[in-house]
Amino acid sequence: MSLIHSLKTNVFDPLSLDIWDPFDGFFNLALQDVSASALETSAIINTRIDWKETPEAHIFKADVPGLKKEEVKVEVEDGRILQISGERNKEKEEKNDKWHRLERSSGKFLRRFRLPENAKMDNVKASLENGVLTVKVPKEEIKNPEVKSIEISG
Repeated sequence: MSLIHSLKTNVFDPLSLDIWDPFDGFFNLALQDVSASALETSAIINTRIDWKETPEAHIFKADVPGLKKEEVKVEVEDGRILQISGERNKEKEEKNDKWHRLERSSGKFLRRFRLPENAKMDNVKASLENGVLTVKVPKEEIKNPEVKSIEISG
C-alpha cells in the first residue's frame, strides 16, 4: 500500500487527504493483461540504434549484446530501406536448474530506415564486434544538374 493510500481518510471531511486518482490501480490492471512472454521481449524490441552521417557514409550502430552474427540480419528492401532485425533465443532450462533472477530479454526486434538518394545501397557493409553491430552505407556524390543558358531571340 502506498503512502498516499495509507493517508486517505473520509471523502466527506474537507481536510481529508483523500484525493481521487483516475489512474489508481490502472497500471496494475494493465500489466495483468500482458503475457509474461510479452514482458520478457519488451527490452529487445526497443533495440537502440544510432544513425550518423559523415561526408563519406551513413553509419548505423546498434547495441545487440550477446547476439551472434547468425542471429542478426541486415537487409536492403525496396532499394532504399535498410532493415536491421534479429532474435535472441531464450536460454535452455535444464531439469535441475533453479532460476533466482531472469532479467535478460529474449525475442525478436526489427528496425527500418529509409535512406536518402545519395546512399549507395549496393555497397552496404556490416560488422559485429563486442556486442555492437555497425552498418556502413557509402554515399555517392549527387551532381548538381548542368544549367545551360538559352539565348532569347526577338
